[in-house]
Amino acid sequence: MNTPDNDALDAAILAAVSTKGARASVSPSQVAILLAGETAGWQALLPKIRARAVALMEAGKIEILRKGKPVADAGDVRGVIRLRAAP
Repeated sequence: MNTPDNDALDAAILAAVSTKGARASVSPSQVAILLAGETAGWQALLPKIRARAVALMEAGKIEILRKGKPVADAGDVRGVIRLRAAP
């Protein structure tokens, strides 16, 4: 499997959060499965998806949630996270 470039990762993240509605969220693993399929080693995409999610958060395009609350600082993005469209 070829690793998608940053633009493809950004597009996949934005598409995933936009289809969920204003306040619903998706996990990074859901985005990886959309890109790679369930049996194609999607787990290898997770670090890049998380990194691109941080970049999109800093650009104001998405919110990253930790324990159901938006993360304000990129340094606080760790552990289990979810992604949703920015308000």
